[in-house]
This record gives sequence, structure tokens and C-alpha cells, in this order.
Amino acid sequence: MKVRIGIGLGVRTELNGPDFLTVVDELERLKFDSLWLSERINGPAPDPLIASAAAVGRTTNLKLGTSVLVLPGRNPVVAAKEIASLAAMSGGRFLPAFGLGAVDPVEQRAFGVQRGERAKMFDEMLQIMRACWTGEPCTFDGVHYQVDNIRVGPVPERLDVWLGGIAESELRRIGRLGDGWLPSFVTPHDAEQGRTVIEGVLAEYGREIEEDHYGVLIPYANGPVPEALLANLAKRRPNLDDPSQLVPSSWEDLCALIEQFISVGTTKFVVLPMTEPSTADEWIDHLGDLASTVLPLEREIS
Repeated sequence: MKVRIGIGLGVRTELNGPDFLTVVDELERLKFDSLWLSERINGPAPDPLIASAAAVGRTTNLKLGTSVLVLPGRNPVVAAKEIASLAAMSGGRFLPAFGLGAVDPVEQRAFGVQRGERAKMFDEMLQIMRACWTGEPCTFDGVHYQVDNIRVGPVPERLDVWLGGIAESELRRIGRLGDGWLPSFVTPHDAEQGRTVIEGVLAEYGREIEEDHYGVLIPYANGPVPEALLANLAKRRPNLDDPSQLVPSSWEDLCALIEQFISVGTTKFVVLPMTEPSTADEWIDHLGDLASTVLPLEREIS
């Protein structure tokens, strides 16, 4: 198995113009494994599919992922076509991670989705999209979606679907439908316990997830963790005595946390700056420091 490390841009990123392409070029030059883009309609973050396409066109090695792309509210056949096209044009470097969407009434209204319907819509969509990626005619008669004899191309050589979440229902969905797990705001203990649940569900359904398809998104701070973030984490993870453990605040702490995750079987990492640089030059300096800190942790493990 290979330990690989990429970087993510959060839902509040303002890196949405020419500076985005400067950052993409630098990530390619520094040999980061991947760049992951989040989706948030209500704000300045770029559309993850459009931004991924822009990045694919100027790189040869950097992988592009979504963390996450919201499915409910999209047309599943159109989404399957878009993702298959990106996978083909990138030479297999596109890594889709899907989610149900933020628990935010404004976002949900923008997608035209009722919160209580999201999970059922998600499951139907994923079935349709996987069927479309086979290259065979797809017919589906569900509660939310109906498809009649549609054949979608290009046919991806391989397209693994990553899912997030740590709730019991989310872990069971990964075991039923996912090819990889990419949770966020979790501890190494969470990762270990969640994997145990997923592997139990995999056994129930006679499925497998590859050993190196267990990852984690780690937010990090350059200095003290902002109080607003700590308050949000306390609400998000009320079971943790010290939510600051989720956000390392020094390079040393970030490396130590990555090693802890590796010790419980996690091999794919997305590190996410909680405070982003303001200019392209500051980004280049920051990425240089980040690369010299975390990329030496990449290695083969048994």
C-alpha cells in the first residue's frame, strides 16, 4: 500500500480565478498527489467539476478529487456523463467523492431538495450512475428517478466512488455502495472503529474495498485554532472532550497526526488549510513549506 498526501480547498475558499491555476501548477511541480475541491453554491468557492476540468488541462500527474460533490438535486445521467468525461480526459486522474449536501436550508433550497429525501435520492442516483458507467443501456424505475434505455459514454476504464461520513447510516452506505472512505473531522480512533463497521457491512453484502482505499481529510491551522472553528467543532463532535485535537496547529502536530492515522490503516490523506494564503505568492510559499513537511511521510507500507 502507498501513503499518499494531497491538499484540499474548503467550502469557503476564494481561490477561484487565475491564482487557482497558479496553485495547480505549483502542486504539480511539488509532486503533491492530489487536489480536492469542495462544493458550496452559497459562496465564492469554484464549482468543483469546472475547476477540476481546468486543472486537468494543465497537469499530467496531479489527481483531482471532489470533497464532496453533492448528488441530490443533480440529474444522475448528466452527472454520470460529466464524471465519465472528466475521468477519460484526465487519463484516470479524477477521483469523485460524493455526499448528500450541507445541512443548510439555503443550500438545500438551491439544489431543490427536501432534507428528508436526500438519502433515498442519493442511493438511487448512485445506482443509475454506476449502471451508466458500464457502457450498457441503462433502465431504472425508482421513486425519484426514471431512466429508459440510455447509453452513456465514454466508458471509464475504472471509476472508484469515495464516500464520507461517520454516522452509522453513512458507514453502512459506504459498505453497500462505496469503493473508498474519506471522512473529515475524525480522530484515528474514529477511523479505526469506522473501518470495522464498514468491513462488517462489506461482509454482509459480499463486497470488498481495497486496503488502500481508506483515507481521511485533516484540517490544519498555522498557529492557534480560531475560536469560531473550535465552537463549531464542539457542536459537530460533542462527544469529544477536546475538539482541538481534530485540527493540528503546527507542522509537528500535523505530521504526528498523520502517523497516528497510518498506524490504524489509513493511507490516503487530504490536508486542508483552515486559513488560506491571500495571494499567489503567499500560496507558493505556503505550499513549499507544506511539501517539505508532509511529503516525506509518503511511502510504501505493508
